[in-house]
Amino acid sequence: MSEMNNRQAYYNYHIEDKYIAGIALMGTEVKSIRDGKLSFNDAFCMFDDGELWVRGLFIAEYSHGTSNNHIAVHDRKLLLNKRELKKLEGRMKDKGYTIVPLKVFFTDKNFVKLEIGLGRGKKLHDKRETIKNRDVEKEIKRHLG
Repeated sequence: MSEMNNRQAYYNYHIEDKYIAGIALMGTEVKSIRDGKLSFNDAFCMFDDGELWVRGLFIAEYSHGTSNNHIAVHDRKLLLNKRELKKLEGRMKDKGYTIVPLKVFFTDKNFVKLEIGLGRGKKLHDKRETIKNRDVEKEIKRHLG
């Protein structure tokens, strides 16, 4: 498993900025992610006491884990530098912005990273436009390729 994308995030939000954050995980969580047992359903990011946390990210329990196995859904701390945290927290105060997880991937050194995006929610007509553009691109690819 090289990376997992949150396709719903691009459908529901206009993503304006992207950041790469480290994520504090237990060993069994890393093994479960490597097996592809991850779900972005209902996942979002929030600030608590100046720290950024991802909530609702589902990482299935590791199949070969013992009594030390992790809990599938719990808050996980995101690791960003202070300048990025202050910038994100300032933008979050603007009405309509939210931080959503976009992608989970492994670096060359086998660290798990989470790409997060600062986005503004789409209206219904924006979502229809997204579908229309996607269909047009598929049609063009089919005719060209």
